[in-house]
Amino acid sequence: MNPQSTPTSRICPTCGSKISENATRCQVCGRNLLPGDAKSANKPIQGSRLPEIHLSLPLAIGVIILLLALGAGVIYSILSGTGRVIQPTASPTVTLTPTMTVTPLPSETPTPLPSFTPLPPVEYAVKSGDTCLSIAYGYGLTTSSGIITLNNLAADCSNLSIGQRLLIPQPTPTASPMPTSTMSEADTTEQACEKVSYSVGENDTLSGIANAYRVSIDSIKVYNGLTSDTVYQGQALSIPLCERLPTAGPTPTPTAPPPYSSPNLLLPADGTSFTIQNETITLQWASIGELRQNETYMVTVVDVTDGSNRKLVDYSTDTKYIVPVTFRPAGNIPHVIRWSITVARQTGTTRDGNPIWEAAGASSYERVFTWWGGAPAATPAPVQ
Repeated sequence: MNPQSTPTSRICPTCGSKISENATRCQVCGRNLLPGDAKSANKPIQGSRLPEIHLSLPLAIGVIILLLALGAGVIYSILSGTGRVIQPTASPTVTLTPTMTVTPLPSETPTPLPSFTPLPPVEYAVKSGDTCLSIAYGYGLTTSSGIITLNNLAADCSNLSIGQRLLIPQPTPTASPMPTSTMSEADTTEQACEKVSYSVGENDTLSGIANAYRVSIDSIKVYNGLTSDTVYQGQALSIPLCERLPTAGPTPTPTAPPPYSSPNLLLPADGTSFTIQNETITLQWASIGELRQNETYMVTVVDVTDGSNRKLVDYSTDTKYIVPVTFRPAGNIPHVIRWSITVARQTGTTRDGNPIWEAAGASSYERVFTWWGGAPAATPAPVQ
């Protein structure tokens, strides 16, 4: 049996249905399958598309803004026609009243207390017989601790040597209190008191200044805050003239005053040695109080070494006395000089007009010092 040929088929290009190879039209979609349409049949079938518009981003944003503005304008026109647009009413602006600022008063600045500038120390050369205490008394100090501390000396001041240079601190004046707004009765009295300023001279003493102004020593000490009768050259003092003592008038029957106590000797210290370099020697003692017009201090100086019992008796109303150069011993050996002070009172006059003095109190204890008439022999240095 001969096999029969199987008819071939093809695919419809439009709908994809299987059709006979010799078919001229698709039975499914009705596509014309003639040979003339083969070229057109090979063209792909494209579906319908919407039109496209290409815009850049800035242009698109501008278009959107324009559309929004047009829409807003249309809506505003519509609302204006209906009378539903309400014009805003300007509200009055509230003006604030400025608040008065209270300016605080400046606070009072307290006046600072005056600060005392310490005086520079004084240089002193140690002499024979000097001690720390005698040097301190000579410069108006009450203790020798300041000299020991300033010069790094031993506590008992046992390492002093002749010619050693020491720094002596000057006394610190006591600061007066600041005045208050309401003065007391004492301050009012002090302010009303007439005062004069006085600068202490080289040979001045407190008793001499008091006698010159007829003011008591105690009044000067109170007005100047002094604790002792010692004053130094250049010191400024305030003399209260309102404290002047009345001028003593003559009394018909003078009454003899009680005897005075013995004066206290100050300088030089007991046992002090003076060399040829010391041209003058000043003796100083403490005041026993105010002397009367017919009273004075009697100074007795005796050369113990001299065999002729050379003696000097002189009188001074001041609390110091300078030994005359004529009393200086002769020769090259040291002479021991003894001195003492006694209060004397004038009881009359001689035929020549010289006053007659007698002791009016107890004599002070005696002190001695050595005085070289010539250059002392050099002391050999110890062998190391």
